Amino acid sequence: MVTPDLSVSLGGLRVKNPVLSASGTFGYGIEFAPFYDISRLGAVVMKGLSLAPTPGNPPGRIVETAAGMLNAIGLQNIGVERFIGDVVPRLEDAGATFVANIYGKTVEEYEAVARRLSEVLSLGAIEVNASCPNVREGGMAFGATPEGIARLTGRVRLCTAKPLWVKLSPNVTDIAGIAKAAEGSGADAVSLINTIVGMAVDHRTRRPELSNVTGGLSGPAIKPVALRMVWEAAKAVRIPVIGIGGIQSGADALEFFLVGASAVQVGTANFRNPRACIDILEGIEAFFREERIARLEEYRGGLKEEKTP
Repeated sequence: MVTPDLSVSLGGLRVKNPVLSASGTFGYGIEFAPFYDISRLGAVVMKGLSLAPTPGNPPGRIVETAAGMLNAIGLQNIGVERFIGDVVPRLEDAGATFVANIYGKTVEEYEAVARRLSEVLSLGAIEVNASCPNVREGGMAFGATPEGIARLTGRVRLCTAKPLWVKLSPNVTDIAGIAKAAEGSGADAVSLINTIVGMAVDHRTRRPELSNVTGGLSGPAIKPVALRMVWEAAKAVRIPVIGIGGIQSGADALEFFLVGASAVQVGTANFRNPRACIDILEGIEAFFREERIARLEEYRGGLKEEKTP
């Protein structure tokens, strides 16, 4: 029986397999340790970290939708210093590969967080959040144009020698152009997509259900959009593309590999099934054994685009 090699290089970070948790949906990783060995994942991507602790938005912050979830958490987090002091040692003890997702209200704050995290030897990579729609300073202003993403990426690039990933917003008209701008400014990989701006209202109270009025839509509803954008980005850049958006099963992840993703991040599915990442990983392994595919690279980007006669 073929034992597939699922290892992949993500912009300088070699991971044992292509299944990663998505930022904001997996806490700081250690919360999931009671469910399984988190070192089995390719990597754990942290909640977005800022220079100082952030309380986030007031309730309500989450609304379940027909095919996913709306959230307006507002980038609540413990701040970079407490992360380094309290969380990093526990992730190291768990043997996990971990990636820090960062954001700032200004470019200078992004730079300061990146510079501080670069001192953490065990940190695998830094993911720049240029795309959160739930707070005014969530980076989406930087991520809305090629010029903005180039400026932010280039400035952070100068602050760290760690592998640098940039998480892109789907709330743009030209994702390929945005991805190329990130690549041209020093990104080692791009991850996409973040959530899509949406809203929910209560027809009886006549009020928005989120305190922020609008929030980020995630889950199965956005998978077709994510697949299309990953396909477009993967054709535009030479750096790895990490696919995100509505991935709930091994088959979902395989679809992202077909359109060019080198790895996937699993988000909303973790709320419904705490073992979702492991189930997805095992689904990929089973498919590759069944199809006698020895390496992920043999399958990645293999979409047959010719039209059916």
